Amino acid sequence: MVRKEINDMSLQPPLQFYSQPSLLIQNCRILDPAHDRDEMGDLLIEEGKIAAIDYPGRIPVHRAASVLCIPDSQNQETWVVPGLIDVHVHLREPGFESKETIATGTQAAVAGGFTSVACMANTQPVNDHGVVTAFIREQARKHACCRVFPIGAVSKGLQGQSLAEIGGMVKEGACALSDDGKPVMNAYLMRTAMDYAKAFGVPIISHAEDCHLVGSGAMHEGVLSHHLGLCGVPAAAEEVMIAREIALCRLTLASVHIAHVSTAEGVEHIRRAKEAGLPITAEVTPHHLMLTEECLKDYDSAFKMSPPLRSERDRNALRKGLVEQVIDLIATDHAPHALWDKAVEFDQAANGILGLQTAVPLTLQLVREGMLSPLQWLAAFTIAPARLLKLSYGTLGIGQAADLTLIQPHRTWTFSEDLIFSKSRNTPFLNWNFQGKVMACIVDGKIVYREGLRRP
Repeated sequence: MVRKEINDMSLQPPLQFYSQPSLLIQNCRILDPAHDRDEMGDLLIEEGKIAAIDYPGRIPVHRAASVLCIPDSQNQETWVVPGLIDVHVHLREPGFESKETIATGTQAAVAGGFTSVACMANTQPVNDHGVVTAFIREQARKHACCRVFPIGAVSKGLQGQSLAEIGGMVKEGACALSDDGKPVMNAYLMRTAMDYAKAFGVPIISHAEDCHLVGSGAMHEGVLSHHLGLCGVPAAAEEVMIAREIALCRLTLASVHIAHVSTAEGVEHIRRAKEAGLPITAEVTPHHLMLTEECLKDYDSAFKMSPPLRSERDRNALRKGLVEQVIDLIATDHAPHALWDKAVEFDQAANGILGLQTAVPLTLQLVREGMLSPLQWLAAFTIAPARLLKLSYGTLGIGQAADLTLIQPHRTWTFSEDLIFSKSRNTPFLNWNFQGKVMACIVDGKIVYREGLRRP
């Protein structure tokens, strides 16, 4: 057998799949929280599955048609980890292809290390019917670089008035239900949705904000919002809705997931619900873990999002909640917008930022600070989201699909515009210097991203 050594990580666009019948990844640090594995070793992929994991040099090279070698000119350690899973992205297709498409969004996903993403229902038409769910899955089959799992709407048209076609969406592959972007203000409708979700075996993902308290707010309500002359969003807008979802969860015993938690009091509500044994889970975004309202002093709309960036006290509570597993997982809330959506007065700008390509380097800061171990950090991106959506991915088990991410946690790099694979540019992290780089991404045994690629 003729073996090919793959060591040139500077491939040229367009992005494409590089498939080998068998691939050996050598002498890397293999991390897998599902099996409590953290050791140096080699990993062999055969026919799209993980075939063997062993100590360095123990897997015969002749078993592989190709050997993947990551250049280590900077003497960098390389991690091989389960492909990351993001339960909260906005791919915008159908209807908003000027902002993002399934093709460009999943290119950004694999460049950020994500091999599976779940896309929210706020498309046009809204994913509130099995026909739209089937369309998204078909477009993903044709154009996606990674696995795409549609999330169906709770209500028709995201209007909060009547239930969406839940059975039809689940039949076509919807993995969860959410009106994310809009809270479901009608408590009876949400209670009914929870009953249906429980019957169909899918979770409800709640955008927990009281829209009447949010009003026209543009940032976190506090001393700084008054100083800047901007209408504020009180922390209570989140707290009261989390409390309501917990009460409805207690009533229905449905699986309820709280999206993008941003307040200290919200964390405490979730803590008490978990202590009571309720099936509540929660997520936090990288930007809420790393940034605060102080970023808004220059009225930069790149930092405008919903829920808004909160106080340092809130940020610290989110970090503590993640460490203590009150918050289960990290999700990006990747929300691409066109230039004209952001290039307006701050209070008129759209909410949301790109998140897929910056999640790894941002959150690895928590590992460097000693708040999380590498396995704890990784669990928030793999087994926790897989458990929420009942996916069989997020692990390096023998015989499992070969969805892998290769990361150099100490590698320094600059997030320049030519590295952005999203169709949009709305990121506050442009030209930031980062530590921690995704070097390659493998889906079903195929290399779908390698470091050095630029946007086509």
